[in-house]
Amino acid sequence: MDLGLKDRTAFITGGAGTLGLAIAQRLAQEHANVVICDTNDEALSGALAALEAAGARALACRADVTSREEVGAAVDRARARFGHIDILVNNAGFARDAYLTKMKEEDWHAVLDVTLQGAFHCSRAVLPGMMQNKFGRIINIASRAHRGNPGQTNYSAAKAGLIGFTRSLALESGKFGITANAIAPGVISTPRMRQRPDYHELTERAKQNTPVARLGEPEDVASAVAFLASSLAGFITGETLHVTGGRS
Repeated sequence: MDLGLKDRTAFITGGAGTLGLAIAQRLAQEHANVVICDTNDEALSGALAALEAAGARALACRADVTSREEVGAAVDRARARFGHIDILVNNAGFARDAYLTKMKEEDWHAVLDVTLQGAFHCSRAVLPGMMQNKFGRIINIASRAHRGNPGQTNYSAAKAGLIGFTRSLALESGKFGITANAIAPGVISTPRMRQRPDYHELTERAKQNTPVARLGEPEDVASAVAFLASSLAGFITGETLHVTGGRS
């Protein structure tokens, strides 16, 4: 099935991580240009090499999404290379868990800044071009944690905020042919997750509590991104798609 992504350009933050790279690879399979943005130089080089080895038209940009200047420079590089940015995937983010009474103030700010300030900077940087072209797809990677998790007040607040950001942006930008949606993954099996000492316990719990009895895979989220970025989803905006195997 043709998703209408050929020659579209996607800008993916956190693009050198496991989930970001899976998203880039999935969009590249649909013949989109992909721009991966990250702060890890070594991971960026490896991700770019993997994309190019698979025949993708790809660009790697080092940028801290909490910096307006670095985001602007990365967006300028992407436009210089491919001419336009049609799809933005705000994927950058991480967890720094602790109960609130023990949470460090810097960990509170770090999680919210990357998730929310990053989405703000990146969205504001790409929106003028999308508005001019009367087309755009903004996809924000939230989390099932937006419902609240113990020990994750910072992460849950950030992801809940990202969903509110998505809804407001959808209302603002729809008249320009731009959609804004969020994806809320459940527990996704990544190399970091598999290194956890309780990984086996998590897997067994998922089999017991999730209608689709397994952990999610990065490709599950990447496929959801491809759909929301596609021509098939042009009348879907302001929504949050839970990719949780039915656990919500």
